[in-house]
Amino acid sequence: MKKNLKYIDLFSGAGGFSLGFDNLGFQNVFSVDIEPNFCKTYKHNFADHQLIEKDICEVSNAEIEYLKEDNDIDVIIGGPPCQGFSMAGNIGRKFIDDPRNRLFKEFVRVVKVVKPKFFVMENVARLYTYNKGTIREEIINDFEKLGYTVDCKILNSADYGVPQVRNRVIFIGSIKKQDIQFPPAEVETYISVKEALSVYPKLASGEESSKVPNHIAMSHSEQMLTKMSYVTDGGDRNEIPEHIRPKSGDIRKYIKYASDKPSVCVTGDMRKIFHYDQNRALTVRELAKLQSFPDDFVFKGTRISQQQQVGNSVPPKMAEAIARTIIKMSDKV
Repeated sequence: MKKNLKYIDLFSGAGGFSLGFDNLGFQNVFSVDIEPNFCKTYKHNFADHQLIEKDICEVSNAEIEYLKEDNDIDVIIGGPPCQGFSMAGNIGRKFIDDPRNRLFKEFVRVVKVVKPKFFVMENVARLYTYNKGTIREEIINDFEKLGYTVDCKILNSADYGVPQVRNRVIFIGSIKKQDIQFPPAEVETYISVKEALSVYPKLASGEESSKVPNHIAMSHSEQMLTKMSYVTDGGDRNEIPEHIRPKSGDIRKYIKYASDKPSVCVTGDMRKIFHYDQNRALTVRELAKLQSFPDDFVFKGTRISQQQQVGNSVPPKMAEAIARTIIKMSDKV
């Protein structure tokens, strides 16, 4: 890289996106997030970053200009929550005008104020095809109005050495007219759950490891442990005897990870998906490993919040692959 490229991280969460860009030599100018526990984790792991703990809607244009100082920003990254799928397009209301998608609108606002050379926006894969692709086109159009060349693609985290199949739509924009590039697959063979997790000390329900941060097993009821004891490696609820088989709630989650495959998509609540050979749910540390966080990345706050932080994160290794692509395109700007 010819110089330290500078970035802003919006909706930074625990910092998966930031970590990937830091690992590729990018320099953080500032980050923004509102969740107190998420911010505790971010501050702990990125002590030299400037984190603005505040609702992005309350960060004025003048404050954004002040925070970026005289820095030319190379890239803005972030994954604004977008929840208004069901309403958008169905009653004549545009996606960006749906009040539930105000955070997407804020991402666009910051890009407009800062005018970075590039932006990278991450979101759930279904946004790509929802409403016959009209939302995707609307998002692209909103950025094109600001003068950006924009494209998007669904990427699978497993292609970048993350032991998890996690499909996400990635929008990349360039202020210059150039072909938008996306990272090619970096591995030929996916990393399995067993490859990722077998390095950790074994734990029973309720136990914890003093040697590995965040490696604390959830305490399960005897009823749950009995049910899950019938489920084999990669198996599901159908292996539980019918008279005690769960019949309500989220019954899809009574499964065990398949040890020989990458993980299913990690979300904020993985309490009913059990370890492939230890009769318990995964610890925060193990979930973080499936997201490709290093073991020295420590999560703060309540255990439930830690799980949410992990589940909401962009996998750092996937972020690194995206950062590499930004570097390549930057050389051509």
